[in-house]
Amino acid sequence: MPEGHTIHRLAARHRELFAGHKVELTSPQGRFAAGAALLSGRLLCDTEAYGKHLLHHYSGELSVHVHLGLYGTVTDGAGTPAPPVGQVRMRVVGGGHWLDLRGPTDCSVLTVAEVAALRARLGADPLRSPELPAASVERIVRSPTAIAALLLDQSIIAGAGLVYVSEVLFRAGISPTRPGRSVSAEQVRSMWADLGALMAEGVALGRIDTVHSAHMPEAMGRPPRVDRHGGEVYVYRRTGQPCLICGTAVSRAGLAGRNSYWCSTCQS
Repeated sequence: MPEGHTIHRLAARHRELFAGHKVELTSPQGRFAAGAALLSGRLLCDTEAYGKHLLHHYSGELSVHVHLGLYGTVTDGAGTPAPPVGQVRMRVVGGGHWLDLRGPTDCSVLTVAEVAALRARLGADPLRSPELPAASVERIVRSPTAIAALLLDQSIIAGAGLVYVSEVLFRAGISPTRPGRSVSAEQVRSMWADLGALMAEGVALGRIDTVHSAHMPEAMGRPPRVDRHGGEVYVYRRTGQPCLICGTAVSRAGLAGRNSYWCSTCQS
């Protein structure tokens, strides 16, 4: 599932291509036909990302909400689009460009009130807020739940996925299995700041890099990481490989229905 930095990149891209233009919407697949018919021909006013949620705001105070989920993809291009291939849920054409959305978990039309309700049930977005609200900090430090599960909870922090959470915990030296109540408020705020900085870099670069310069391949004389997620990381999907700092084999175990990755020496 794409993490928040990817959604923010998509929002910026779609704003650049379509904001300020009247656009035509269709649903070649048919599952978004009613929504496309309702909005087609309207002005696309703006786009935004909140956590892992993408919003296209149209004239008439209506918005398209997209959550890519595990399988959703978005492609775009210039000029006249070719006939649709595959299950295109939504096609947007306007301003000399086109966009195709395939396989999202959700693609629906929301009112202003429904957009507000969506935001209200989400936690703070590290790419939108410089500080984690005090209530969210308290929720973490008072909880018996594993800290990794708390950081992945989108009602506490919106946009952070398994890659960023695994890496921020490593950089903080905190085991993913530690209960939230064993972590200090200062540590939570420090991880929030680190998360915001890493995700902002992800928006700029289009990939997730979490290792310090001293641990990059060229500095360590090691081969670059080869993984479909790209970027250089400390523990994510490096099971059994040596920790870049201490050499201990990276561990993996199930946690809250997800894989968790950590170094048993560097994280406690």
